[in-house]
Amino acid sequence: MRSPEKTLLVVEDDPGLQKALRWAFSDFDVVIAGDRKSAIAQLRRHEPQVVTLDLGLPPDPGSASEGLATLQELLALAPGIKVIVVTGNDDHENAVRAIGLGAWLFFQKPVDAELLGVIVERAYNLFELEQENRVLSHQGIREPMAGIIATSPEMLQVCQTVQKVAPTDATTLLLGESGTGKELLARALHDLSPRAKERFVAINCAAIPDSLLESELFGYEKGAFTGAAKQTPGNIEYADGGTLFLDEMGDLPSPLQAKLLRFLQERVIVRVGGRKEIPVDVRVVSATHQNLEELIKQGRFREDLYYRVSEISIQIPTLRERQGEAAVLANHFLGKESEQQNKGNLSFSKDALAAINAYEWPGNVRELANRVKRAVIMVEGKQVTARGLELVAAETGVLPLNLREVRVQAESQAMLQALNNAKGNVSQAASLLGITRPTFYALAKKYNLDIGQAGG
Repeated sequence: MRSPEKTLLVVEDDPGLQKALRWAFSDFDVVIAGDRKSAIAQLRRHEPQVVTLDLGLPPDPGSASEGLATLQELLALAPGIKVIVVTGNDDHENAVRAIGLGAWLFFQKPVDAELLGVIVERAYNLFELEQENRVLSHQGIREPMAGIIATSPEMLQVCQTVQKVAPTDATTLLLGESGTGKELLARALHDLSPRAKERFVAINCAAIPDSLLESELFGYEKGAFTGAAKQTPGNIEYADGGTLFLDEMGDLPSPLQAKLLRFLQERVIVRVGGRKEIPVDVRVVSATHQNLEELIKQGRFREDLYYRVSEISIQIPTLRERQGEAAVLANHFLGKESEQQNKGNLSFSKDALAAINAYEWPGNVRELANRVKRAVIMVEGKQVTARGLELVAAETGVLPLNLREVRVQAESQAMLQALNNAKGNVSQAASLLGITRPTFYALAKKYNLDIGQAGG
């Protein structure tokens, strides 16, 4: 029995071969196109999983140029489809070119309908398997930890590592450019640990003058120096039982590196001007944007301290390395800032989204958040444009495949945005969208949206 979901697009200008192929694939709904324009129209209308494409198409059937152009346009609109290129026996060069452009396989004339049928069935099965894998992967896209949005494979891997490391007391080093979210991940390590109910104490080693940093870390006794009017515990002691986060560890001056090393080895401190050893139970997480191994070669960082602070090292990718994540984060910041600035429901214009995806983001997530905040403050109307973000407008690329795909993308994005604005409450998200709670769940299932354990 024919399944209406299995669709094969045959792009062929020979009427006799069109008819033969139409009847050769009884398990498929077969749609026919005789040239590039009709092939694109049929693709948009029927969304086939598999395409057979003759490279010799009008207006120049003696050349492969029109067929290769059709191949590129088909794959630009639907990158997941499986295109089987049909070529002549003496056209191996163009067959190889087609494979290089993204065709799945090539098949030489004369057409053996039975063999081609086996190939088409294999192509369809592969398409279905890849679609299933995409769904499973999409369902894994979530906010793994409070305050951290991760949709790219690169950041999901980082989050998985944090979740594994957090329950331990391993001294952890976070490596990454400025603005990549190192402190957020340090807080996640604390929040997911048995120390979560105790203090999280953060200190920026680059922001405090060297002359004050020692007393900030280790504290001081009364009379230790001019102005030391009373005994004062340092941040290490203050973090007892919890987590100490040392940001910009690479800027720690050499004398303090030795003192910190002793603390990490012995787990005791001595306040400035004191003699008494004070035991401290604290988990240490440090971070830097610098290359510590290079600093070691230059004699600016102790190698033994490096091995102490990096029992576990986690490399955080830059925003430009996180596939598709800039737009997701931008929408998150837009909703957050719109609410804080009482600007109502704002959205990004088409050119803004294109510019966000095209920009390199040298300042990473921090730069993105700052640009969105400024744009929301300055916006007039309901849309933030590329100009409002102070970004150069970029090419928006090809149109979506068809209106159904546009609707799916728009509805999916609106549901996720509503759920984010409602802080995970499904009933409130449904209300924001003007639909019922059961309808929200039904659409989430239809579009394979992961709404987690949202309540309400």
